[in-house]
Amino acid sequence: MSLGEFDLIDRFFKRPVRRADLGVGDDCALLSIGAGMQLATSVDTLVEGRHFLSTVPPERLGHKALAVNLSDLAACSATPLAFTLALTLPRVDAAWLERFAQGLLALADAHGCELVGGDTTGGPLAISITVYGEVPAGQALLRSGARAGDELWVSGRLGDARLALEAFRGTVALPGDDFDAVRPAMELPQPRVALGTGLRGIASSAIDLSDGLLGDLGHLLRRSGVGASVQADALPRSAVLARQPLALQHECLLAGGDDYELLFTAPAARHDAVLAAAREAGVAASRIGRIDAQPGLRVLDAQGAPFETPFAGFDHFRS
Repeated sequence: MSLGEFDLIDRFFKRPVRRADLGVGDDCALLSIGAGMQLATSVDTLVEGRHFLSTVPPERLGHKALAVNLSDLAACSATPLAFTLALTLPRVDAAWLERFAQGLLALADAHGCELVGGDTTGGPLAISITVYGEVPAGQALLRSGARAGDELWVSGRLGDARLALEAFRGTVALPGDDFDAVRPAMELPQPRVALGTGLRGIASSAIDLSDGLLGDLGHLLRRSGVGASVQADALPRSAVLARQPLALQHECLLAGGDDYELLFTAPAARHDAVLAAAREAGVAASRIGRIDAQPGLRVLDAQGAPFETPFAGFDHFRS
């Protein structure tokens, strides 16, 4: 049976809403924001061949499409509320859509984030999601809050997504078990929403790592008007990545992209509070450096000496 645009929406994406005032099916979704709360919103687009491979399982693609947006909310310390989906499809494939919707909506349910509208059109495969969250007024984490003397932290582990991508590209040979261990970092990133909200009143600034540590940290430093020193040996990595040549480790850790971990700063006096927030959120947090008054970004080796890195963050129009 052939599915039209509105049949597609009704079959795979129309759901009753609980937190929204009006959801899928009208010209706009309506959400009430209570007194003393701010609405946080972000949008990301994933394009086949640019952001994901054609071989990715559709349920994993659905998960990642929403995860990258939830990661933005986490970086602002916002609680997810709702999202809209704009889906461009080369054709209507019911079996593919069933699996895509399954992955998308399972993650949405896990974070209480409701699908409240969107758009579908024909063309090369692309997924665009706009996500909405709420945060108490004045408590959002911003890129502009880092101060000299703050500790620099990162959640989880870095570099596995880039290592998996290089294995897909054939530039790195990984045994089957190693590839299976790092592939989920590329296809099933876990947005650190619980950690983001747990850092309210503790962290001084934050950004999510989508384009690589050096590039994203550079954005934070520019907005805050400070510099930083990063200890390369303190960067958290998996056992699989740790077995790779050091040059490849540094490339994956510093410029890999697609990590979707939180990079954040906090006053040194809040060190124990950061660790407690991470434990409560069920995610590791590693102190990887410090914020300096001196401008610039310095990467330090195990002896504390700076070394040059030829890497830069990802840029869609320069990479």
